Amino acid sequence: MQNSSATSIKAAIDIGTNSMHLVVARLADHGGFEMLTSEKETVRLGQGGGEMKLLAPDAIERGIAALGRMKQVAASFGNVDLAAVATSAVREASNRNEFLDRARDEVGIDVEVISGFEEARLIHLGVLQALPVFEQRILLVDIGGGSTEFLVGEGADPIEARSMKLGAIRLTERFFAEALAEDRVPTDDEIDECRNYVRAALAPVGHELGGHQPQVAVGSSGTATTIAAMAVAARGDDVRQMNGVVFSATELADVAERVLTASDRRKLDGLDDKRSDIILGGVILLQEVFAAFDLQAMTISEYALREGVLFDRFASGSGQDLHDLRRSNLLRLAHQLDPDPEHAEHTARLATQLFDRTKSLHGLGDPERELLDAAAIVHNVGLFISHSSHHKHSYYVIRNSEQLTGFTEHEVELIAVLARYHRKSHPADKHDEFAALCKDDQRLVRQLAGMLRLAIGLDRRHAGVVESMRVIIKDGTVRIEPLAPRAADIDGGIDLEIYAARERSRLFAEAFDVTVEVDVSAHDTPHDTPHDTPQDAADSESS
Repeated sequence: MQNSSATSIKAAIDIGTNSMHLVVARLADHGGFEMLTSEKETVRLGQGGGEMKLLAPDAIERGIAALGRMKQVAASFGNVDLAAVATSAVREASNRNEFLDRARDEVGIDVEVISGFEEARLIHLGVLQALPVFEQRILLVDIGGGSTEFLVGEGADPIEARSMKLGAIRLTERFFAEALAEDRVPTDDEIDECRNYVRAALAPVGHELGGHQPQVAVGSSGTATTIAAMAVAARGDDVRQMNGVVFSATELADVAERVLTASDRRKLDGLDDKRSDIILGGVILLQEVFAAFDLQAMTISEYALREGVLFDRFASGSGQDLHDLRRSNLLRLAHQLDPDPEHAEHTARLATQLFDRTKSLHGLGDPERELLDAAAIVHNVGLFISHSSHHKHSYYVIRNSEQLTGFTEHEVELIAVLARYHRKSHPADKHDEFAALCKDDQRLVRQLAGMLRLAIGLDRRHAGVVESMRVIIKDGTVRIEPLAPRAADIDGGIDLEIYAARERSRLFAEAFDVTVEVDVSAHDTPHDTPHDTPQDAADSESS
């Protein structure tokens, strides 16, 4: 069902903490979409008022069943390309692989777990398709069940984003579980405790993002849409769709008063029964968002994450745009933290050349090539912390960077692991970050890290002397012949690069079960390979 290039039918699934959304569309000739259907199920994958550390067995069952039904809906339109992403509940769960494995094995859907910052970027993309706000600087607020995403953007460009572990379910279960269990109105103390907690958490975000002076606030979540629907109902208006509806701070205060004092919230006009319990935390959170950013009004976007995924993954030209975004973010991180980013970029060129010239050996595709390119660009960012063990520091920096928007959580993890293995120890099960990968990912890391090490060796002096390479694969031997037109002008030629590449070739040889030779072509004039001391050999792993 996935990755079918011939079909014009596309679908996206957003797996949230509270609900699961499907949208199915037909790709139009102009590159846009004709929406065919949408579906929503309240699944409640996430639960717990603190850290959502585990997906409960019954929640996993509900999620898998809902995914199966949504796949059937999408398939009813014929052959379809489908992309599915998961957010806070799955992202935070230590047993998320159980859900992801079952989604793949039982339903046939590969679910991507995305970071909070990537979630904000995709929501922003969806909002831009729904509202005429392209020319304005917007503050986007998406209150989910487990987290809230904030983004300030102008045009197509996100300026700054934050993801916070504040959500309607998380807050309601933390502060109002007792009131819900006793089926009573929350006390003033319970309300104040929740409000003070949220207010303290939002203070730095309001200061940092508010400084960008957004011109319009956009709400794209079920919480914001529900509050808007209640405001519209109080006006007595008949609104057919919520997209573009605006509600004021005064109307929000009125809705909050009704929600927090109602003896039976299910009877409140405009409030969906399925949201009547979690609206307690949601309405307080939105009130405090209004206060933190001094908002007077908010506009509703009916397009959000699922539409953002649809446009990002499938719209005409979006693939190249996404690639450009991803690579520009990598380069920005490298230029901020790597003392020699030009070496990293040259290493990336050599690594992808080696990838291209050994395709008959590995059979990998463009996604894997991009991962190698990405890891090469940022492999040395750990030098920002210290030279000692900087490969391990690189893992930490990449894994925790907020700048790599455009990449999925899984892709960021693989890039970080590849950077961690650009030098020193080979991948091993005793390393937690490697042991946590599935077997296929472990094999991929060995292969790509082997290529990366060779490429780094071929630029040992950070001088860009080796510009390209010939690769000859024959009878279980991979022969790499560096090409260096300027070698004659350099003292020692490329002897050091050849030596360093040989020293770094063992992981590649083991990963592909081949013998690796690195030498100049017989048609070139080689220099004698230097007889380095043991210390020199150790230094060849220092990049």
